Amino acid sequence: QVQLVESGGGLVQAGGSLRLSCAASGRSRNVMAWFRQAPGKEREFVAAIRWSGGTYYTNSVKGRFTISRDIVKKTVFLQMNSLKPEDTAVYYCAAGMHVVLTAREYDYWGQGTQVTVSS
Repeated sequence: QVQLVESGGGLVQAGGSLRLSCAASGRSRNVMAWFRQAPGKEREFVAAIRWSGGTYYTNSVKGRFTISRDIVKKTVFLQMNSLKPEDTAVYYCAAGMHVVLTAREYDYWGQGTQVTVSS
């Protein structure tokens, strides 16, 4: 089992920044990822990182978001800069064995944290 606990969401104005954290405990998985889900939309891939290194981003966040990890603390971060209203969503942390863009391929999920970007 893997337990994932997210934190760091909130309300921010467009152009602002937020940093999300995801603390993992229990058995490890190779890959940690961030997904987001806006009202009425499907859950979409945002970014992923391998514990061994290597990062991946969806095109809409490249250059604005940075995913990183602290191996000792088993924590993954998502630094979000230059936020836009369209980034508004519930952000979920996920753990899986491979870097894939499909949510159903990830085995474990956090409870989600709300990010709201006002215009």
